[in-house]
Amino acid sequence: MSFEVILKNLVDQVPQSIGAILVDWEGEAVMEQCHCDPYEIRFIAAHKGIILTHLKEMKSAAYVGEVEDVVVSSDKGHLFIGCIDQYYSLVMNIERSSPMGLALYHFRRAITELKKEI
Repeated sequence: MSFEVILKNLVDQVPQSIGAILVDWEGEAVMEQCHCDPYEIRFIAAHKGIILTHLKEMKSAAYVGEVEDVVVSSDKGHLFIGCIDQYYSLVMNIERSSPMGLALYHFRRAITELKKEI
C-alpha cells in the first residue's frame, strides 16, 4: 500500500479529520492528505519536531520509555504526533468533536502500515 493510500484511508476513516501528513526528520512534507489548505498542515508538521525532541528527552530523565505517539488537545481540536522510525513521523489534525478513541485507533493503525512501507 502506498503512502498516499494510507493517508487517504486515515483521513477518510476519521470523522471530522482535518488532515494527516508524513514528514521527515527535518519537518519536510513527504506526503499529505487534508481537507484544508496544505500549507496549514505543513506548518503544523514542521513544528512537531520541537514537541517530539522535548518528549524524547523526558525518556531518560523520568524512565518513561520510548515515545511512540502524543496527543496535544486544544479548544479547537486534537493534534496526533507519532514516530514511525527515527527519521519519519506522522501528524494528524482533527476537530474537537471527532471521536478521539476512534481517531487514535486509526492513527496507530496507519503508523503500523507506514512502518511496513518505510
